[in-house]
Amino acid sequence: MSTIPPKPEIHDDKSPHCIPFILSLLKERKVDDASTKPFIIGLNGVQGAGKTTLVSTLSSLLSFPPHSLRTLVLSIDDLYLPHSAQKELAEANKDNPLVQHRGEPGTHDMRLAGEVFGKLERGEEVRVPEYDKSAYNGEGDRVPVSQWKTVNKPGEPKIAVIIFEGWCVGFRALSESAVLARQKQPSKTLAGHRTKDLLFVNSKLEEYEVLNQSFDAFIHIDAEETSFVYAWRQEQEAVLRREKGSGMTEEQVERFVDGYYPAYELYTEPLREGIFKGKENTKGQQLRLFVRRDRKVKEVFRI
Repeated sequence: MSTIPPKPEIHDDKSPHCIPFILSLLKERKVDDASTKPFIIGLNGVQGAGKTTLVSTLSSLLSFPPHSLRTLVLSIDDLYLPHSAQKELAEANKDNPLVQHRGEPGTHDMRLAGEVFGKLERGEEVRVPEYDKSAYNGEGDRVPVSQWKTVNKPGEPKIAVIIFEGWCVGFRALSESAVLARQKQPSKTLAGHRTKDLLFVNSKLEEYEVLNQSFDAFIHIDAEETSFVYAWRQEQEAVLRREKGSGMTEEQVERFVDGYYPAYELYTEPLREGIFKGKENTKGQQLRLFVRRDRKVKEVFRI
């Protein structure tokens, strides 16, 4: 019988690295509440590494004095396809296990993403999408549009800074040959998937450029070993079972993480090299934080 791990310690040692990084770029761009185009920060966080705590801290520090920048936090989770569209996607590709449930690239609504980001960049009034993961017994569904928060209303300060976070934010499509090469290398999950299924998800990532092209800065919370995500998720679910009386079993957690781990194996290394790689005048716009098994920062790189 396995022992129940203690509740993961919430310790933010990441914002002391991220805040100076963000403020230095904001100073260069002269961003303030009067700016038409908001400063957009992409934030990729390995699931369980402390991303939620960091995002909350960054938002608070930027929103209040002395910075007083109207800050909006957006999650890629809130861009999932509505339940009916996800069901259609799964049915149309019922032999592809990667898209039978929300999670992998391809299960997000990029048309909606383009509309929302376009209006935000133009400083226009826009409703911010929201997703309810508990709907349909955990399958999830989009919250009714009437309940979405509206920003940039007439007479209100414009959104000056956007933090767009998510586990696959910044992932970019690879060439077919690169996917094939990675699948042939030793891996935890890639060999267990058909090449055509991996290529289907990879092709969907091309649509995500509507997000990637909007970033002014990027933060990557990376794990010293990506496989830590399995243990971190096990710890989270153990706490839920203990405190709420419900949560996934250890076997269910393993299968759940297996469902999105192929994307980590395919797209983490290119992200480490830098999302702005090859673009002019972008040196220093990405911050990469390596975290240890205890979620604490081990090394910091500015790319």
